[in-house]
Amino acid sequence: MIATSIMFADPPVVQPTAGTGQLVTAALVGIAVIIALITFVKLHPFLSLSIGSLVVGAIANRQLADVVLSFSNGVGATVASVGTLIALGAMFGKLLADSGGADEIVDTIVGKSSERALPWAMAGIGALIGLPMFFEIGVVLLMPVIFLVAKRSGLSLISIGIPALAGLSAMHGFVPPHPGPLVAVDALNADLGLTLGMGILVAIPTIIVSGPLFARVASRWVDVTTPGLFDTVEKREQRPTFGITVATVLLPVVLMMAKALADVVIDDDGSTIQQVLDFIGTPFIALLLAVLVAMFTLGRGAGMTRAEITTTVEKSLPPIAGILLIVAAGGGFKQTLVDTGIAQVITDFVQNSGVSVLLLAWVVAVLIRLATGSATVATITAAGIMAPVAGNLATGEVSLLVLAIGAGSLFFSHVNDAGFWLVKEYFGLSVGQTLKSWSLMETVLSISGLLMVLLLNLAI
Repeated sequence: MIATSIMFADPPVVQPTAGTGQLVTAALVGIAVIIALITFVKLHPFLSLSIGSLVVGAIANRQLADVVLSFSNGVGATVASVGTLIALGAMFGKLLADSGGADEIVDTIVGKSSERALPWAMAGIGALIGLPMFFEIGVVLLMPVIFLVAKRSGLSLISIGIPALAGLSAMHGFVPPHPGPLVAVDALNADLGLTLGMGILVAIPTIIVSGPLFARVASRWVDVTTPGLFDTVEKREQRPTFGITVATVLLPVVLMMAKALADVVIDDDGSTIQQVLDFIGTPFIALLLAVLVAMFTLGRGAGMTRAEITTTVEKSLPPIAGILLIVAAGGGFKQTLVDTGIAQVITDFVQNSGVSVLLLAWVVAVLIRLATGSATVATITAAGIMAPVAGNLATGEVSLLVLAIGAGSLFFSHVNDAGFWLVKEYFGLSVGQTLKSWSLMETVLSISGLLMVLLLNLAI
């Protein structure tokens, strides 16, 4: 199968202007500068990545004008390829929330679950809601449900909340169209459909282990009273049906996976079926169709007027401006690494070290995650570092490389992560309780995700 990508061709690689030792120093200092600016100076990741790119180029003995050109090329290519998909994903997620479709999914699944099955149902809800939504949006959306289900069932808030958060977090780390996986697919030139399919395969067992199973242990360590904050949550009277909502949520996933499957099964690249699936399975087209369909199935299905649908779509874009800038700067940093020649040095090291590429990618992402607190920054930076290695791997291995980075980016959320404080405040936990529940859940998810990636690698 020929690998397909959402990435524009990179500019020609510039010959290195420094020796190997100096290039390695440039990379290490550049990454250290980025981490220090984000962690200690509290500078926005966009500015930190931009400054880090300039530092890398300067130490690598490149003309600063050339460094700026490399950074700009990387920013432009990333925004053109990944930025549009993030915007479409935000529109889709906002339509799902405002139409009441997300509420319909939650109410239906919870209503048909026994008390014993509720943690498993909440894990499924977290994964399904997390498929089209950013993590922070999913958390805000699910918190009322987590509180009400825990209160009415009499179960521990942790035993209900941790599975839902595990489902959300796994989707955020492993499955496009979330920003991290999208950027990694772009940077590593991976097959998006194959990565999406493998991401779901990796996510399911990791959610089970870090969600319902881990929650049984965490609920013994952390016992908190369920707040009554959302006892009177107001919901839309008219909502799209459960079946229509789920079908709409899964539409872009089905289209992209159909394209990947067609690439494997159909030998005739010029066949009409192949051409149609190649078109509608392209990430941009798949998400564009999903948004347009959602306007009718979710928007009109909820009785929303055209003006309300338009307002919903418009309001989805401002909150993602920061994400787009971070992703763009990550693309610029990646291109700087490539054009200085550092990327080739990393490739040679990996090839000669005998260390598993997947394990190395996971470790790199873990270190950046621990230092910066951002899963997206960890994914972007690790993908940029590992990008040259991907060119020597088979299609399936490149997709697993994306997932290994995604797993590492989720490792041990702590006090420098905005998600840590979001969970702490909503659940009313102390810092210690948050570490013993949310942070350990993220760690279990990361390690089990890596193990699943390594197992899949044995079968490829």
